[in-house]
Amino acid sequence: MDPLQSLTPISPLQPLMEQGKASTEAQGGTHFSDLLKQAMQEVSEAEHSADQEARNLMSGEATDMHSAILAVQKADVSFQMMMAVRSKLISAYQEVMRMPM
Repeated sequence: MDPLQSLTPISPLQPLMEQGKASTEAQGGTHFSDLLKQAMQEVSEAEHSADQEARNLMSGEATDMHSAILAVQKADVSFQMMMAVRSKLISAYQEVMRMPM
């Protein structure tokens, strides 16, 4: 028996994308775009928390300077990490676009 006969032909790209979504959902996984959205939401929340802590410290509502500094540093590190991931994604995209077809 010829092993090539048992292979199914490759269909157009759109059905392949739908098959990928179905298999990801069947396995209980999440999409990469959902992970990116969640990470950006966490960075936004960290920045909002740092802003609120700084406002509370400046207005005199809070006296704990350490928590305000920690919140600002956490937001800064989160933002730097997000920018590093963004740079890597852009670099990977540009590399794929340079590949010969």
